[in-house]
Amino acid sequence: MADQFPSLPEPPTMADVFRAFPHTFRPLVEYHDRLLRDDSPLTVAQRELIAAYVSGVNSCAFCYGAHSAVARAFGVEEEVFQNLVADVDHSTVEDKMKPLLKYVGKLTRTPSQMTAADAKAVYDAGWSEQALFDAISVCALFNFMNRIVEGTGLKPMALVPPADQGGSPRPASGLGGGSSDAHQAPHQYTPLIEMWGIADKT
Repeated sequence: MADQFPSLPEPPTMADVFRAFPHTFRPLVEYHDRLLRDDSPLTVAQRELIAAYVSGVNSCAFCYGAHSAVARAFGVEEEVFQNLVADVDHSTVEDKMKPLLKYVGKLTRTPSQMTAADAKAVYDAGWSEQALFDAISVCALFNFMNRIVEGTGLKPMALVPPADQGGSPRPASGLGGGSSDAHQAPHQYTPLIEMWGIADKT
């Protein structure tokens, strides 16, 4: 029995949560695909890295584990994640990403303290306004998702269950690849609607 929601199995999965509360699931996963998989100045790997980083800042082990695995599936090296959350400046992440990660880290920790100087550092690194907005949007989405996860009592596990919806979840790395363009990839979150058997009860 789940601590926060006694009607859910223990431990609950994300599929359990959204089967129980399905009304907002479709637009939520559609937004995931538009933001994380449609064309952007940021590569898919960079967006998934931001998702993992923000989740790490929030100490959300579920989302950090899932999205760091997806980022690795899209080509982010394992060593990038070592000490990244604690110290962006001395991490092995590419230098161009550091101002962007510092921006979303500050936005997560102290959102009311953002200044023009924070944005200038991003632009000085060569990023466009669209890239900054996309990074901000990924940051906002995963602050939201981290709170859904922690508020419903989800435990760290892979993101996607097996196709037959039974047994242990299959590796989150199943979300990786599928496109020759690093800046976009096939929609991979929306299919969870059918895979998890979630009906929108209107």
